[in-house]
Amino acid sequence: MQRWPTSWHSCAMGIDPRVDIGHVHLKVADIDRALAFYAGVLGFELQQRMGNQAAFISAGGYHHHIGLNTWESAGAPPPPRNTTGLYHVAIRYPDRRTLADAVRRVLAAGIRLDGASDHGVSEALYLRDPDDNGVELYRDRPREEWPLSPDGELQMILAPLDVPALLGELDGSTDGREAGAPASTN
Repeated sequence: MQRWPTSWHSCAMGIDPRVDIGHVHLKVADIDRALAFYAGVLGFELQQRMGNQAAFISAGGYHHHIGLNTWESAGAPPPPRNTTGLYHVAIRYPDRRTLADAVRRVLAAGIRLDGASDHGVSEALYLRDPDDNGVELYRDRPREEWPLSPDGELQMILAPLDVPALLGELDGSTDGREAGAPASTN
């Protein structure tokens, strides 16, 4: 059995700032159902499909941002709550309008939002995919808008996000109910 450190120590040398998360692989029960959500609703492009075992999807023609596979999970139920594992995959949108469009498509597909939060540094909406994987749709605010303490420390917040106002980005209104926003996401 692998033994892992139980305490955290700061490294003498930090990670190179050019490092980023390239892609995530999700275990799903059904490739077609997963593609209906990730490609059909969210709009990712299918790059390659390997029968009913795997599919690779991306935005903008990249080889894959998300891998969907049934290698260990074909027909399986979601993992139980209150266990370790992936909390959610976060999909970052380039601006508020493209985030609003994604949320509009999610709501039009009848998918329920689990939450909507303003974190000061970002605006985020939370939902579940067909395999009960957590999904966060978000956009970062420009760095100069991030909330800081008087001594310059980052001060992320947890406040409700006004979903109708977000959807208002699509039609130029400040109340996006015309664009399909629910009165509440609670």
